[in-house]
Amino acid sequence: MKLHDRIDGRLRAFIEKQHLFFVATAPLAADGHVNLSPKGLDGTFAVVDEHTVAYLDLTGSGAETVAHLRENGRITVMFCAFEGAPNIVRLHGRGRHLALDDAEIDSYRELFADHAGARGVVVIDVERVSDSCGYAVPLMSHDGDRDLLTRWADNHGDEGLATYRATKNATSIDGLPALDPT
Repeated sequence: MKLHDRIDGRLRAFIEKQHLFFVATAPLAADGHVNLSPKGLDGTFAVVDEHTVAYLDLTGSGAETVAHLRENGRITVMFCAFEGAPNIVRLHGRGRHLALDDAEIDSYRELFADHAGARGVVVIDVERVSDSCGYAVPLMSHDGDRDLLTRWADNHGDEGLATYRATKNATSIDGLPALDPT
């Protein structure tokens, strides 16, 4: 493993090439559930600068990441090379969730395409950057993004998404507050 003082050009190029990344968060409670979420869709992750990254938070079946960020801010993002040279990059830091109506979100909107399923942006202040070998990570090819979330969100419409988020994304599985009702 090698530690880096920032997201340099080589690491940025690697990160921006990946089609999939993983986000890990945890509550403070010892009996709380650690969460690990796969994230995808090209164009939903951005390196803002050498110490800041952001990703488009899409509507999902839960809101564990949002709840954990509200409680303690701790977050790790991991990228694995499934094609080409083996590599794993981890970004450890403090994150915050910006709701769609948050004034600060305007400075991040241009980084991402409009997406009907978007429920906010997660911004991470990166405190630790590391990379390591990915010798045991399998080789896999990217055949394309799934369009299921986009179609699902389009079918629900704005009102249906608001209702879904209010019922399914208001609290974490441990009962922590997640998304505020809109």
